[in-house]
Amino acid sequence: MIKLRLAIATAALSLTMAGAAMADSVTFGVQAPITGQYANEGQGMEKAVKLIAKQLNEAGGLEGKEVKVVSCDDEGKATQAALCGRDLANQEVFAVIGSYTSGATAASQPILARANILQTSDGTAEQLTQHGYNLFFRNAPPNSAEAKFTGEYLVNAKKYERIAVIKDHSSFAKGLGEATEAAIEEQGGNIVFEGFVTAGSQDYRSILTKIKSKNPDVIYFSGYYSDGGLIRAQQASLGIDADFVGGDANQNVKFAEIAGSAAQGSVIINVPAPENLPYPEAKKFLADYNAEYGENPPSIFTLTNTDGMRAIVKAVQETKSFDPDEVAAYLHELRDFPGFTGPLGFDDKGERLGSAFQAFEIQDDNTYQTVYPQQ
Repeated sequence: MIKLRLAIATAALSLTMAGAAMADSVTFGVQAPITGQYANEGQGMEKAVKLIAKQLNEAGGLEGKEVKVVSCDDEGKATQAALCGRDLANQEVFAVIGSYTSGATAASQPILARANILQTSDGTAEQLTQHGYNLFFRNAPPNSAEAKFTGEYLVNAKKYERIAVIKDHSSFAKGLGEATEAAIEEQGGNIVFEGFVTAGSQDYRSILTKIKSKNPDVIYFSGYYSDGGLIRAQQASLGIDADFVGGDANQNVKFAEIAGSAAQGSVIINVPAPENLPYPEAKKFLADYNAEYGENPPSIFTLTNTDGMRAIVKAVQETKSFDPDEVAAYLHELRDFPGFTGPLGFDDKGERLGSAFQAFEIQDDNTYQTVYPQQ
């Protein structure tokens, strides 16, 4: 009888301890294109979030709670992203990091907002911060800020006289391309061609042939690296003697792989890379990432998304709270947090503050060198 009571007591204690362990954890969700056209971006995001979680747990967790990570592959598609939003909400995650594309982010955004779940994303489409979702925060500057810098670079810094603009139909690329066209015109620039391509196509020679007839001195592409690399390679094969400037989504190791030797000399507009920043945290994280995975992050967006998670972690640590509204209130007042990608803060709409853009030129060894503004 004594043994039976002891067994029952032991079982009850085990259940209590298991419940306590469950209660003493906090889960971050990753919504990203882990497969598909932008897979290496999504995989980089997932790896970075897991590394941050590992480092937090090794240091005692987040306010004493074990940090767990669950992922959902949205494939960079809106329909799948909506499913991810519901899946992560059903798992009662504390916050979602992602997604990579604006379209996928927009699809999950209202679902996560209704579930009262914090979300950060590097999607740059203007409308993402215009819906009044108090728990949403953009961890990369919006299209309008990049467009203004790009217009200044193309017209005033490089003094291009004949500019061709290519966009795709995604909300991100269309928005960035149109904003850049407006910025070019505001600066007094001359656009000799503007047109659209279908993302994911393999042959862009038809539109490039039309562009060639306009004799541009630069081609600007606002879309993603997987298309940008092909456009750059096919531009070279057609003998179009024009510079290539790409929007931020072209800054990815795959761009140079796809473009081949034509990648050298291409210029990408983006926020500063970690190696160009004075923050020791950024340099340490790059070293830690390489040590953990045997490779460098695929692009700067691995780091912008990591900054989003780190900002939430900072808010929890400062407020001593896991209440989403309390965390959001802190984030709306955050200023000059030393992010991996530059000083980080958010306004009352969740718009990122800080981080000036730079123009990076791809070198012969496929590394990036800042060419504007001069360092």
